Amino acid sequence: MLLEGRTVVVSGVGPGLGHRVAMAAARDGANVVLGARTGENLAKTAEQIETTRPGATVWKRTDIADAERCDELAALAVERFGRIDAVIHVAAMDQSFGGLADADFDEWRRVLDVNLIGTLQLTRSCLPALRERGGSVVIIGTQSAIAAPSQVRQAAYAASKGALTSAMYSMARELGPDRIRVNTVLPGWMWGPMVEAYVTWTATGENVPEEEVAQRLTERVVLPELATDGDVAEAAIFLASDRARAITGQSLLVNAGEIMR
Repeated sequence: MLLEGRTVVVSGVGPGLGHRVAMAAARDGANVVLGARTGENLAKTAEQIETTRPGATVWKRTDIADAERCDELAALAVERFGRIDAVIHVAAMDQSFGGLADADFDEWRRVLDVNLIGTLQLTRSCLPALRERGGSVVIIGTQSAIAAPSQVRQAAYAASKGALTSAMYSMARELGPDRIRVNTVLPGWMWGPMVEAYVTWTATGENVPEEEVAQRLTERVVLPELATDGDVAEAAIFLASDRARAITGQSLLVNAGEIMR
């Protein structure tokens, strides 16, 4: 198993991608430390892990915008499992919509505080444990950081993730001597709870079948179907594992070929 005996911290464990990342890490042998703002989501994911891997998970309500809560989550991982080998950052404020003309810059600051500063805070909280053996930091970014989507306008979210990708390069160089790798996964449209909700909302608003809206998204990609939350989770698990031991400072697009570079 890719992560057997390792301890992986996963932030942003909700019903979609965070859940899939946590389940995949546990499947591949990791002890999984779960953090998110909503305790109900954490408890549900932990319960599912415990059914097959008793004692392999622990969770704590965590707002990554709060440095003290980040410290507490890292401390919990070390207290329970004695180590941290990887941190996978899924937590993000992603429900901010609009562009420049209608920008609410107070909201932009909140988005940046969570997505950029919050991710860096949790990484720093985990650094002492990561430095003991080396390890991996995996950031879930977005394809929108490199190419604005035409369907929705999320300028603040894209800008925050773009800044985080830039920060990744500096972190990779700074932490490389400690054998800590830092990489980013850039998803495009990925089929899961959030995209399903978008399809339903759009279909209702336009009074068209949901299949028509879904087809618009699928037509944009090269493969016959969209990537899924599970596909993105598998990429994150790969980057967290020793199979990616020589990969750092890289951005991996997981988008079924919508954008190639």
